[in-house]
Amino acid sequence: MMAALMSIVALALDAILPALDLIGTTIGTTETADNQLLVTMMFLGIGIGPLFFGPWSDSVGRKPIVYIGFAIFIVASLICIFATSVPVMIIGRILQGIGLSAPRTISIAMIRDTYSGDYMARIMSFVTVVFILIPVVAPLTGKAILNHYNWQAIFYVQLLFSIFICFWFWQRQGETLKIQERNAFSFPVLQKGFLEVIRYKTTMGYTIISGCITGSFLVYLSTSQQIFEQQYGLKEEFPYIFGLIAIAIGAAIFLNGTLVLKFGMQKLASLSLISYCIISIVYVFLFYGNENPNIIILLLFFTLQFFAVGFLFGNLRALAMQPVGHIAGIGAAITGFISTFMAVPISTFIGRFVTTSVLPLFIGFSICSAISVLILWYLTRKKAA
Repeated sequence: MMAALMSIVALALDAILPALDLIGTTIGTTETADNQLLVTMMFLGIGIGPLFFGPWSDSVGRKPIVYIGFAIFIVASLICIFATSVPVMIIGRILQGIGLSAPRTISIAMIRDTYSGDYMARIMSFVTVVFILIPVVAPLTGKAILNHYNWQAIFYVQLLFSIFICFWFWQRQGETLKIQERNAFSFPVLQKGFLEVIRYKTTMGYTIISGCITGSFLVYLSTSQQIFEQQYGLKEEFPYIFGLIAIAIGAAIFLNGTLVLKFGMQKLASLSLISYCIISIVYVFLFYGNENPNIIILLLFFTLQFFAVGFLFGNLRALAMQPVGHIAGIGAAITGFISTFMAVPISTFIGRFVTTSVLPLFIGFSICSAISVLILWYLTRKKAA
């Protein structure tokens, strides 16, 4: 169920990828790169929403906030369906992100209410495995809908899926935050929680790392349609290629759920982050100043790159949340806000350079991962001391 709550985010992001050009034509985008805004602006909403929903859930409980989030998402989806201009579509996508940030953030808080430590990382990994299956099938679903209907139908399918998940959540999931553990919602409480969260250097360090990695991954997500359909001319094959790479991420996340109890999330996160950095630097070294490589070589690098990422998503979030379990709602909100708010400008900036070559994407991978490795080195050195 927690995976289903998170998966709506992936469905809303990935199902529209095959339709970006058609949507862009309808709303009047002037540059291909502007279509990336349909992905990145939703992430902006995902970053803003938790600031309100997280602390609010610490006050009234987790379940009511999920219902509010679904209501916002439904209204936002209708805005997107009837949008005829870029500003209206962007507003709809931001509101979609704000709405979906509620079930996304609250599901993490509910897991933290129930589990902790490496076992929490294990649960997060298995939840994310189910979550990652959506990117495998979402572009194929979007493409199938486009073949028979129009791009607006993709949003209608998202609406039906969200209503089903909301009903399931209402019927089967109990409240995880006990009444005696709730805190009254107020801006002073939010301010106090924010100051407490940023005081933990470990939490902030892993949150910044998560922001760098999420930002670099978001570049791929927002430019993948442009890379495979326009640079490589693989319009029909794009959904299958996207799903193949998503399987690599899912396989790593699945393995992480087993290995994290044996090796610990700290060791796995460190090894994966270093691997992510090395792979991207090798690509830049081999193809700097050259044309795009053969599609098989590119897919090999992407697969290795995102296999490493699969070990990072759950572990980085669990490592960041570990010290702030006593304020899980605010902790999930603030860490999610910081990492996502970092990711959006990183993705928007790098994505503008991914026009005729994939090289800028891997340069972005290299820079983001190198910064992350330096932060990791600082955190581990401090812990050792």
